Amino acid sequence: MAEGGGDAGQGRLGGQVALVTGAASGICAAVARRFADEGATVVGADLAEVPAAPGIEPQALDVAEPASVEAAVAAVLARHGRVDCLVHAAGIGRDIPFLDTPLAAFDRIVAVNLRGTFLVGQRVARAMRDAGRGAIVTIASVAGLRGSVGRTAYGGSKGGVVVMSQAMAVDLAPFGIRVNVVAPGPIETPMVAAMHDAAIRTAWRRQIPLRRYGEAHEVAAACLFLVSEEASFVTGHVLAVDGGFAGGGIVSRPEPPG
Repeated sequence: MAEGGGDAGQGRLGGQVALVTGAASGICAAVARRFADEGATVVGADLAEVPAAPGIEPQALDVAEPASVEAAVAAVLARHGRVDCLVHAAGIGRDIPFLDTPLAAFDRIVAVNLRGTFLVGQRVARAMRDAGRGAIVTIASVAGLRGSVGRTAYGGSKGGVVVMSQAMAVDLAPFGIRVNVVAPGPIETPMVAAMHDAAIRTAWRRQIPLRRYGEAHEVAAACLFLVSEEASFVTGHVLAVDGGFAGGGIVSRPEPPG
């Protein structure tokens, strides 16, 4: 019997065991809190320390290292016997022009963002296959849907996450495992704060129909929907949480001449 997040049957995830990577801060810290509030026992995994909170168990994890992934998932299974849902958001990003991108930076971003998604997703999906059900949400980015300045490595890795997740959805459907993608736009997180200076923030707001940055809890709500029974017939979908950026064209009229 799972322990922790809430009374079994209470909330939309009552009695479920959720693994949330990247849970030390940002989007997946919000996901972990929301899932715990909805009754799940949440294992918050990260390379950094995950703050202790009701219903959230910290777990050390380096998503780019197979041995660390194996140990972390094995620890979850030893404690709880299963993983019902996975939200994988552990990732890194840098804003570097294409011609200035060092190979070492490219390799590291791909190793964490794309290889990490593969390693964690495959290990958790094997456990879900044995149970005959499960729900996986990977966190990509609108940078993986459209070309953006300075995002060769980051956007390339997140574009890979999108297509790989769709292929996972097809391969895992016979086992009752759903896989979907959330692609956030600019969200107020520590990583975005470090990457976006005032000029970049102004440029983003001009291009977003809703004219603002998103909040982490708004992404968490999308993840909750996708792992819940309300999305039981949704798999292979990419849900942009971006204020309309990915769907927009010209988002404002030019000033009249004179």
